[in-house]
Amino acid sequence: MTRIVLVGYRGSGKTTVGALLAGALGVPFYDTDALIEERAGMPIPAIFENSGEEGFRRLERSVIASLAGQEGVISTGGGAITDPDTVALLRRGGPVVFLSAPADVLHSRIRGSARPALTSLPPDDEIRTVLAARMPAYIGASDCCIDTRAISPREVCRRVRSAVTGGTLSETDRARGLAFLEKTPLPPEEVKGLKNFLDKQTRADMRLCAVIGNPCLHSKSPALFNHLFSRSGLTYWYTRIQWPSIGPVMNCARALDIKGLSVTIPFKSAVMPFLSDIEPHAAAIGAVNTVVRCGDRAYGHNTDWLGVREPLAGMQPCPAVVLGAGGAAAAAVYALMDLGMDVTVLARTPDAAAALAQRFGAGSGPLTAFDRIDPDLVINATPVGMGDGKSVLEEHQLRPGMTVFDLVYTPPETPLLRFARRHGCRCIGGRQMFVAQASAQFRLFTGIRADQDLIREVI
Repeated sequence: MTRIVLVGYRGSGKTTVGALLAGALGVPFYDTDALIEERAGMPIPAIFENSGEEGFRRLERSVIASLAGQEGVISTGGGAITDPDTVALLRRGGPVVFLSAPADVLHSRIRGSARPALTSLPPDDEIRTVLAARMPAYIGASDCCIDTRAISPREVCRRVRSAVTGGTLSETDRARGLAFLEKTPLPPEEVKGLKNFLDKQTRADMRLCAVIGNPCLHSKSPALFNHLFSRSGLTYWYTRIQWPSIGPVMNCARALDIKGLSVTIPFKSAVMPFLSDIEPHAAAIGAVNTVVRCGDRAYGHNTDWLGVREPLAGMQPCPAVVLGAGGAAAAAVYALMDLGMDVTVLARTPDAAAALAQRFGAGSGPLTAFDRIDPDLVINATPVGMGDGKSVLEEHQLRPGMTVFDLVYTPPETPLLRFARRHGCRCIGGRQMFVAQASAQFRLFTGIRADQDLIREVI
């Protein structure tokens, strides 16, 4: 069965390229906008006028659901990818290709369009604003990206066919990437499995993802993400790249055209110079734990702060202490400031605590200042407790009513949490953070929503 889905902003060339591609492949062409108008019995501007954007989106979801798994080339509207359930339908049965172009090119192509505005902004500002907001969804939902700015529709069509039927890797790049992985501590049986996957990678919807760090061979992410990929019907493979320096790792990611990277210690800040775009939250935190690649661009995100924020949502502002001054601590401080907490950063090295706190307008001090502050909420953002049998705090420093959140998730019951439970504290384990941030990360990698209950079950 031949099925290709084209997504992109208005003016990216979806309809023109889709018709050419369908003709060349001898399969039906479906333009979801045309099908929506046919089903509604009125043009799209009238649908917006009568039912608003939400009414249009309902029709769009219904039309896309009717095409799920069908053979053909499907061109779909620019906003369809913002709904993860719709993306799951679009991904069923074949690759999704993102046709991209800069905002100024899109503006010149759609000038004079009868389509209704999505915002109150001038047209050129609207395109830039909406395109920036949708970009993570476009990239996540797609298996490959093609820049249409300076090439003809027929050349775009040729490149889509090449990617869809031949994959995105050259033999030279595949060999170079595998040669590097064979030098890493990845077990031989995993290298063999990865090589088998890459040898079969002849379609655009067979993509590689990985966790990168030093160390990272202990990571639970491969088992989790490979299970989620399988459950979502994706032919993606998730592996591990452990190496002491970031440069060779990123060279390997380019060589193997790795789509998604989960970034862990010590690369969360070190990876940033290798990225072409960094979203505002990650830039403010100064750390990236998620990289998504699209063509020759690499986009950095931070989902750690979401993993901290979600379990604490609804908690009243209170005095809070973050223990540690690394990337995880920065994400925790950022999340707590967003929740309106009165935050103090404490670390073994007071200068490091002060530098982190100054960025966010928080207080700082040495670990010995904990008793004086007597916080209602404490977050351990250090690796203490990760299998070493230690606790960053003494048992006597905890009291009933205190909320203790340990970001360490292996083991699930750290010494700190064991102490906290004995003293009647509210305890939040690192697995809650892991589940929330992994769900957000999966959506950035694939455009699909991951069931958090399923993530808990797997880990």
